[in-house]
Amino acid sequence: MRIAELLEDRASADIVSCPPGVALREAVRLLADHRIGALPVIEGDAVVGIVSERDVLYCLAAHGAAALDKSVGEVMTAPVVSVDCATSCTEALALMTARRFRHLPVVEGGTMRGFLSIGDLVKVRLTEVSHEAEAMRDYIRLA
Repeated sequence: MRIAELLEDRASADIVSCPPGVALREAVRLLADHRIGALPVIEGDAVVGIVSERDVLYCLAAHGAAALDKSVGEVMTAPVVSVDCATSCTEALALMTARRFRHLPVVEGGTMRGFLSIGDLVKVRLTEVSHEAEAMRDYIRLA
């Protein structure tokens, strides 16, 4: 399955994001309010970074409570690794596994079209494996 198929039922307007100038405390509030693990950091139409729970944790460990007054741009992970809509879900999952991150922007023509979690891709892969196993059982039953 391609990323484009996965994003068919999702509106890019539903993506929760923030600009790099926002205070980290506001980003933390967005993460908590939406019960999500990461936010794409958007400047104009471009994804310039990602701020995740890990970024918040590392910053708090290094700077204590003062970390919450830092801007997201100071804390975010950048540059961003992204994929496009033509990428297969398996390729995206392999990239995330190899690079050890859990959130992946989908960018087309310089604009973010989606934001995937590793859970989204694992779910797709489990469905594919289930269908493959069923097809194999049918093949063996008919042979």
